[in-house]
Amino acid sequence: MSTGRKIQVLYIDDEQNNLNGFKATFRFDYTIFIASDTVKACEYLRDFPEISVILCDQRMPEKTGVQFFEEIRVEFPNPVRMLITGYTDIESVIDAVNRGHIFRYIKKPWTDSDIRSAIEEANKFFLTNALLVAKNKELTSAYAELGKFAYSITHDVRGPLLSIIGALDLAKGMDDLTELRELLGLMSDAVTKLDEYIKNTHEYYKLKRGQLLFSEIDLNVLLSDIAALFKIAGRNNNIQFTSNVIQNKPFYSDEISIKMILNNLLSNAFNYQRKNAKEKYVDVVMEVVENDLVITVKDNGIGIHENHINNIFDMFYRATSEETGSGLGLYNVKDALNRLEGTIEVQSVIDKGTTFTVTIPGKSHGAV
Repeated sequence: MSTGRKIQVLYIDDEQNNLNGFKATFRFDYTIFIASDTVKACEYLRDFPEISVILCDQRMPEKTGVQFFEEIRVEFPNPVRMLITGYTDIESVIDAVNRGHIFRYIKKPWTDSDIRSAIEEANKFFLTNALLVAKNKELTSAYAELGKFAYSITHDVRGPLLSIIGALDLAKGMDDLTELRELLGLMSDAVTKLDEYIKNTHEYYKLKRGQLLFSEIDLNVLLSDIAALFKIAGRNNNIQFTSNVIQNKPFYSDEISIKMILNNLLSNAFNYQRKNAKEKYVDVVMEVVENDLVITVKDNGIGIHENHINNIFDMFYRATSEETGSGLGLYNVKDALNRLEGTIEVQSVIDKGTTFTVTIPGKSHGAV
């Protein structure tokens, strides 16, 4: 986890000679900050969050080193704290160690080797603890996602399956072909939901585990492949679909991620149309502007209420009661954009439509 940077150390002592001597001795080995009082020390901790080790003299005019460490535990929990003290302060040291405020104490008079050894050990502890904190956050996030997946399976998989089972039971006693066709339509809708859920789940894991592969992309070819599928859906559902590419220079990025982003945005635009609208449309434009790819997907569908705009990229979040989506599509879009260092903006009006604008910075030729 080492970054190659010097260890940043804060030393607090009310005697200026001690401060000057400490900095002169260790400035080539570490990045040293010195403070003659605890107020200045706190300023350093706020301004330089990468300080990993704090050494403080026990005998300070306004408060003891133990009191100072106790006060800063909440605001600055990460730096490793060490107390410098004489033999006469040993009771304070024992109290501080027992209460967990310090990593270790250094006796006066200290030697250069004592300080170096203490700083190196403290920094190892700091790095190890930082790694544990990061892993704990990852684990917490993984458990949260697992819980969402467990709920989603019961809702998004079992629901359509129960619909199919119910339709099959009804079909067993039916002879009317018209009624049977209606049931087949219901079963087709349920299977479509299952297929979309499986597809988005597959994309989610592919994004999480896959590596980005940057190459030159012909946007005309990319869009024509995807547009061919949606043109069929447009004819079947009376939706006018238009697409346009403006590319006058090479563009390099991860083609799989861009296809996934485009496919999910178009799926949303087609799925969330107003059923009784006479004129429905979906329009997509892909344009290379300087070194960026700007994708605009616009529709005149049901729209998204402003109360939901900030949540639509959350896992399994649905902004409408219409259960046509899996709640994973836009989450995958946002996840892919984060990996590509891209952005997405949303403008939407209820019963007027929605416009998604995606900006993806291009990579230089041969970038990995």
